[in-house]
Amino acid sequence: MTQQPVATSDKLDAAVLKVAGVVVLGAIMSILDVTVVSVALPTFQSEFGASYARVAWTMTGYTLALATVIPLSGWAADRFGTKRLYMVALALFTIGSALCATADTIGQLIGYRVLQGLGGGMLMPLGMTIMTRAAGPNRIGRLMAVLGIPMLLGPIGGPILGGWLIDTASWHWIFLINLPIGAVALVYALLALPKDNPEPSESFDFLGMLMLSPGLALFLYGVSSLPEAGTFADAEVWAPMLVGGMLVVGFVLYSFKPRHPLLDLRLFANRRLTVAAVTLFVFIVAFMGAGLLFPSYFLQVRGESTLAAGLLIAPQGIGAMITMPVAGILADRVPVGRTVPFALALIVLGFFAFTQVDPHTSYWLLCGSLFVMGLGMGGTMMPIMTSALKTLHAQEVARGSTLVNILQQIGGSVGAAVMSVILTNELNGSRPIPGVTDPSGKPITEAWLAITSQQQPDLTQQFPVEPSLIERGLDFAASSFATTFWVGFALVLATFIPVAFLPRRREPSHRLDDQQAEQFTTPVAIH
Repeated sequence: MTQQPVATSDKLDAAVLKVAGVVVLGAIMSILDVTVVSVALPTFQSEFGASYARVAWTMTGYTLALATVIPLSGWAADRFGTKRLYMVALALFTIGSALCATADTIGQLIGYRVLQGLGGGMLMPLGMTIMTRAAGPNRIGRLMAVLGIPMLLGPIGGPILGGWLIDTASWHWIFLINLPIGAVALVYALLALPKDNPEPSESFDFLGMLMLSPGLALFLYGVSSLPEAGTFADAEVWAPMLVGGMLVVGFVLYSFKPRHPLLDLRLFANRRLTVAAVTLFVFIVAFMGAGLLFPSYFLQVRGESTLAAGLLIAPQGIGAMITMPVAGILADRVPVGRTVPFALALIVLGFFAFTQVDPHTSYWLLCGSLFVMGLGMGGTMMPIMTSALKTLHAQEVARGSTLVNILQQIGGSVGAAVMSVILTNELNGSRPIPGVTDPSGKPITEAWLAITSQQQPDLTQQFPVEPSLIERGLDFAASSFATTFWVGFALVLATFIPVAFLPRRREPSHRLDDQQAEQFTTPVAIH
């Protein structure tokens, strides 16, 4: 591909900052959208009359779409050109956002979120490629600092913005807000991004993509159907799990055959990469899966507004913002095996408080715990990813980065699906209220009535019940959340096992050359 002129100065000049502005706009849009939706899940439940396991697919489908397009973006950038593809990604994301706001059913919303994810998944890796070409590999650190602004502010601002929009307008606006930003970003990209000439690239593994993505989606759909079906013997549970599992196993066996596979599993021969990848995967399943439930606890058990729930979980983002830059500096100087265990211990310390939640747990304790967890998260994720890629040879960096990023998104998808299924299954165990049914004739449980009455106080007038019943339902709901948090807590503890094998001594790293630097994929935002 035609190379753009690269400046030799270490400073970021006006031309580079102009290009960076386009990328930051796209990053803000995609990162905010991930975190904004996290506070909207209970709203989707009441709006569409769906279970938590069902509405969690607005996150699961999105992250699976991200995982699908991460490897596709590098091939497509060579094939069609980075500027053209970046604008297509912006358009897809913006159109997907508009469609999300028009959804009448939860199925439509999930489908539109997948479309949105197909665009959003390309924005960050393409943006990093564009910025690296504009400035050169010697200024990657400075560029990452620029990109780090939306990555750090997203977890803080997203839930607050989402809560405010839902409270003052409606849930539709968490998607509609992307339309003006997307329109400005498209015009800005058209005017500011340099033209590049596409050239034929290495072949893309379409067969691998057609096995991995549908396989994961089918398997997780089967898992998510379990609370409603009630048994693994139900065909809606075991059939998609079986077909999905066979596709994933087939993908693993097939991946060792092509010259350019979708995921280069041969890289797992590198022990350091394997240890870091396993650590990252287990950690993300636990932390990101349970993290989706934090705002839901404040909304459904404590009866807070969505804005208040967003403000209450903001300490986690603040904690991460404090330690992430420090962890980035330490990752170059201190072996991650010496720093990550301490960061993980902070997460364990903060997480434990959520395993003890009830309807009256102190907000000071919970917000303090979230802050401590954020401190730990900021010192965990980036160092592990750095460790995974640091000792790869230059020709392996692009493939290794793709592998780690896809595992990150798959871990988020698995975590969201599994934790939402556990919570839904726990809530389904609540006692039905004798003689009280919904319009469809389905018995109403104590937990359902208690949770719904938190957001709709007038509901108790429609169903005259004793106040003690509402309190009992809230106790049961809080216990269901606590049980789910115990699963996440156990998985975080399990992360200490692979962490014990992370390197504790400094090892030589392989410096990126110009060509490999531009292929490096920055970590995609997680929810």
